[in-house]
Amino acid sequence: MKKDALLGHELGECATAIALGLTRGRRRKPRRVDRSWNPLHYAFAEYRLGWDERRLQEEHALERPEADVVVIGSGLGGLCCAGLLARYGQDVLVLESHDRPGGAAHSFDIKGFNFDSGPSLFSGLQSRGPQANPLAQVLDALGESVPCASYDSWMVYVPEGQFLSRIGPTDFLKDLDTFIGADAVQEWKKLLDAVIPISAAAMALPPLSIRGDLGVLSTAAEWYKPGCSLEYPVGGSGAIIDALVRGIEKFRGRLALRAHVDKILIENGRAVGVKLQSGQVVRAKKAVVSNASMWDTLDLLPPDAVPKSYKDKVQATPQCESFMHLHLGFDAENARDDLGIHHIVVNDWNKGVDAEQNVVLISVPSVFGKGLAPPGKHVLHAYTPGTEPFSFWEGLDRKSAEYRRLKEERSEVMWKAVELALGPRFNREKCDVKLVGTPLTHKRFLRRNRGTYGPAIKAGEATFPGQATPIPQLFCCGDSTFPGIGVPAVAASGAIVANTLVSVSQHSELLDAVGI
Repeated sequence: MKKDALLGHELGECATAIALGLTRGRRRKPRRVDRSWNPLHYAFAEYRLGWDERRLQEEHALERPEADVVVIGSGLGGLCCAGLLARYGQDVLVLESHDRPGGAAHSFDIKGFNFDSGPSLFSGLQSRGPQANPLAQVLDALGESVPCASYDSWMVYVPEGQFLSRIGPTDFLKDLDTFIGADAVQEWKKLLDAVIPISAAAMALPPLSIRGDLGVLSTAAEWYKPGCSLEYPVGGSGAIIDALVRGIEKFRGRLALRAHVDKILIENGRAVGVKLQSGQVVRAKKAVVSNASMWDTLDLLPPDAVPKSYKDKVQATPQCESFMHLHLGFDAENARDDLGIHHIVVNDWNKGVDAEQNVVLISVPSVFGKGLAPPGKHVLHAYTPGTEPFSFWEGLDRKSAEYRRLKEERSEVMWKAVELALGPRFNREKCDVKLVGTPLTHKRFLRRNRGTYGPAIKAGEATFPGQATPIPQLFCCGDSTFPGIGVPAVAASGAIVANTLVSVSQHSELLDAVGI
């Protein structure tokens, strides 16, 4: 990919928002949750993630080690699945290995700076109705919402210069004409002519109406064409997790933290529960749902219970690369006065936007969110978007000098991008907080096989697998399943599993209740 890759990368999220048909919605008063830091545990670049102690399960046995449905992992997909199952009246138990929920979408606090660990570009969190963001539909079904700040632009830094890009199908045309030329403008128009009808067709079926069985024929809906906007949760990405957990608990679902699943139990060819690392067995009367990746789920299964064809398919699925992360807390006076929330830096078109060390994404959410940083300070998250090879890090001792050297070397591209985005007043030596995360961080703390972003499945060549597995009563949700990678997609995957595990009449009643 060369210069025209800007269409796919710089406007990728915007095009997704248009295709999904995301709209704005109601707001509610934010709810703050204490996120304390304990220096004894280093998670997501070697720092600890605290959580509300009333939800914290110590390492002793669960009081009620059974449920209708056991969900492994509390990423967005797992929480959406559990929330809807609880809403349907199912007894659901979410088992999370770490000491706080959220998976790659958790947030954490260091010295008063509230950081996102993963996604920071959102759309449609306040949307409602048939064509809403799937995550917003789940929140609506749970009677929860996430207050957001809305915006419509981000800064772009390319070899030819820099510009402020605004969302929407036409505003980008002038930037294309300025930096690339008239041919690119015509190509963009052709792309829009193709994408807009497809997006309308795709949104003819509301995500919350989808099932994993033939019952889908009973829950289809009508076409609709909304607008789009970009949003950021006022309380950070952790506010989304807080809302989902509130919804689960509201409908008597359960969340157990520090409950590491060691294996999935198979009896008579069916998934019947899990065994925890502590040795305790947790029974599932109806189903086990894995929110782990396809590779990590495979590792949880007894080898003799897995059909060879399924094992071969999982092992043959290519993986996206991993990430480098940079989390900073710094004085606002050290940044440019007109600092925006999002920035994208492309260093070299000849390498392609998917090349390692070439593209850096930067988020400074404290320009919107009060409470995300101490007064007069900013919080920043920079990362290389799924382009860091795990092979560079494989086998390294995280305590070694070699690991520290490689962290310094591979993080330099992010530091330079941050210096470009923040302006000449920024000084990396004056940061209050400086944290670097690596692919080994992903592997260890996010339980991601080889620290991967997810399956590298190319459109038109293959499709993401469905939620069902060859093992009865075992289902999967998250970025290893249909619809794929990304916040709306993983939320939809969790909803599909939940809908599949209840009757069509229950599913229809819920759709009626939320106006779909």
